[in-house]
Amino acid sequence: MFNNTQIMAIMNLTPDSFYANSRISSAQEVVDKAGLYIKEGASIIDIGGQSTRPGAAMISESEEIERVCNAIEAICKAFPAIKVSIDTFQSKVAKAALNAGASIVNDISCGSFDPSILELVAQQKSGYIGMHITGNKESMHVIPERLDIMKELIDFFTQKKQLLADCGIQDWVIDPGFGFGKTIQDNFTIMKDLRKLQVIGLPILVGVSRKSSIYKTLGISADEALNGTTVVHTIAIKNGASILRVHDVKEAKQALILMEYLQ
Repeated sequence: MFNNTQIMAIMNLTPDSFYANSRISSAQEVVDKAGLYIKEGASIIDIGGQSTRPGAAMISESEEIERVCNAIEAICKAFPAIKVSIDTFQSKVAKAALNAGASIVNDISCGSFDPSILELVAQQKSGYIGMHITGNKESMHVIPERLDIMKELIDFFTQKKQLLADCGIQDWVIDPGFGFGKTIQDNFTIMKDLRKLQVIGLPILVGVSRKSSIYKTLGISADEALNGTTVVHTIAIKNGASILRVHDVKEAKQALILMEYLQ
C-alpha cells in the first residue's frame, strides 16, 4: 500500500524561503544537494525560484527563469534519471523550465493565476500538480469564511478536473494546499480526512513539511519542527498520500519504510 508513495525534495532557489535550510544559492550546491536527496530516497526534485510564503515579494518572470533554469540543467545533466518539477504558476517560467529538462509543472494556483499554463502542460505532455487556493497572488494567504473545508476541496478539484480534461489533461496530481488560506484547524481536518479526496480519482500530494500548523501548535520554530513534521507525514502516508513534498528526505523515507512494516 505505502510503497508507491514518492518523496519530492524541496529545493528553494530563493533568498527568502520560510525555512532557511532549504535555500540554495550556487550551482555546485544545487548538484550536491540533489545528489544527497536522491541518495536519501527522493524520486522528484522540486525547484522553486519564487517564494510563496506570507508576505513574500513577487519577482519578475525573467528573474524567476534566471534563478531556476541553470539549476534544472545542472541537475538533469548530473542525474538524468531523476524527475525534476518546476514550482511556478507562470507559464513562461514553466516553459523555460521544461525546455531546461524539467518534466513536471507544480502550480500552486491550479491554472487560476495564469490559465495558459494549462495549454502549455497539454502541449508538452508534462506532468502536472495543481493546488487548491483561494484569492489571487496578493490574497492567497487570506483565510476566507468557510463552513466545510473538505466540501470546498472536493468541489474545487471536481471543477478543476473537468477544466483540465477540457484542456486535454487527464492524469495529474492534486494538492490540498496546506497552509494556503487555511486555519490551523482546517489543515488538521484535511489531514484527518485526506482519504475523502480520493473521490476525485487522482493522486494526492501532501506538502506540510515544517509548516506553521505544526510549529505554531507546538509553540516552536520551523527549525525545530522536524519531529512534528515526521508525525504528520506518517499520518499522511497512512491516509493515502501519493507524494510527500519535504525538506527532510531521509526522515520522510524512514517513515515510509517503517509504515511498510506496520501495515
